[in-house]
Amino acid sequence: MYLVDSNIWLELLLEQEKQEEVREFLNRLDGNELSITEFSLYSIGLILTQLKKQNLFEDFLTDTIMSAGVHCVRLTLDELKELLLMTKQHLLDFDDAYQYTVAEKYDLHIVSFDTDFDRTPRGRMTPQQVLKTITP
Repeated sequence: MYLVDSNIWLELLLEQEKQEEVREFLNRLDGNELSITEFSLYSIGLILTQLKKQNLFEDFLTDTIMSAGVHCVRLTLDELKELLLMTKQHLLDFDDAYQYTVAEKYDLHIVSFDTDFDRTPRGRMTPQQVLKTITP
């Protein structure tokens, strides 16, 4: 199972440079193999509404997340204390530490373009790296 970081979703939603890599990744995996944090959903919603793309966010929620069966995961208040430890231990900012702590809690592989995860024991994979590990 994979925890898909917000930068992966935004790469596709905002039609950025690696959107085709992300599209192939999302098309090749079942939604139930993917997770997104509640924190990422809020971050994506904030970014898209600031860009006046509320309809895109609504479509993303309905079609990409809910209909595909992507798991939405979160931390409890007690687990936020663990997050603070991760910020210090691995020199992560708050949002990266949130993703990392969730990945630890649910034993998920982090899929991200963010190289900050490379200095953690769990590491990260890009969509292209994940695609190389699955059979066609």
